[in-house]
Amino acid sequence: MAKFTIDKAGLLTTVQDKGRWGYQQFGMSVAGAMDQFSLSLANLLVGRDRGDAALECTFLGPDISFDCQELIAITGADMEPKLNGQPAPMWASIPVKPGDKLSLGSAKSGLRTYIAFSRGLELPMIMGSRSTFIRGKLGGLKGDKLEPGDEIPLGDKQAETLSYLPREEIPVYKKHATIRVVLGPQDDYFTKEAIETFLSSSYSISSDADRMGYRLEGPKIDHKDGADIISDGIVFGSVQVPGHGSPILMMADRQTTGGYTKIATVVSADLNLLAQMGPGWTMDFRELSLDEARKSYLDYEDKLSKLEEKIKKLSYQPVSTRKFSLNFQGKDYLVEVEEIDRG
Repeated sequence: MAKFTIDKAGLLTTVQDKGRWGYQQFGMSVAGAMDQFSLSLANLLVGRDRGDAALECTFLGPDISFDCQELIAITGADMEPKLNGQPAPMWASIPVKPGDKLSLGSAKSGLRTYIAFSRGLELPMIMGSRSTFIRGKLGGLKGDKLEPGDEIPLGDKQAETLSYLPREEIPVYKKHATIRVVLGPQDDYFTKEAIETFLSSSYSISSDADRMGYRLEGPKIDHKDGADIISDGIVFGSVQVPGHGSPILMMADRQTTGGYTKIATVVSADLNLLAQMGPGWTMDFRELSLDEARKSYLDYEDKLSKLEEKIKKLSYQPVSTRKFSLNFQGKDYLVEVEEIDRG
């Protein structure tokens, strides 16, 4: 069976897909990729469905050895990927051969990188998903982050065409972002001044941040009469405010219910921005109406559909590859030129 091996695991490398939907009423977290946009584009670049399983790498990426011919794509944070020691492109299809080694370093921009595989990850489906949920010890490989020596089986069918995302479409990750929110569902538990504080202040992500949630540092938010409510549902992007007044952004591995007030909910289209932000990065919040939030979601889905069509139109067949040595300013380089046929 085709497979690849984890030689070095990085800080936190897990298998993630679109998530485990339909089971929150039973207490099962959705999990799934933190940055669904980057996951979607990686999969599209290797000819797979947007929500298929890929590797999610956080801050420091893995080293991987291949024992088969394959087509991969790397998106999200720039971890300066290298294939056999040479720089590898991001946001593009990359052919690999048996014996090739892929290595990723630390993130230079953004926080999370995604690696998709055209053959697909042949791991068990649990409740309709291959996503790793570490707290629940299920999904992915052994329900945990990947470790050195782990072998990931791949499917049989490899994509036959390559493609790329045009440079102007590649996201730029900045250390400050404006995050759009809809107030509620418990905004009536806060004073008018507290809501104004929330919408007019800058907050930074504390060191207490992971796939479950980001604790924010900044001005405190006052309740009218306590922070406790009867537990109700929590979604990706809920902004909880416990009694201490510091907001907590709930992320992909959030619990399904909670008993603290939620002042606002981040719109779906901006969750990908949050996924690429790490400790010390800052944000402010801008209120949207429900109609504006719906439009932002439709605009996001429309953008993804257009990018999918663009990737298909830019697809090409590799014809041949030539390699030669080049000496430039006293340094030796191995240059690989790929001739292609775009029809």
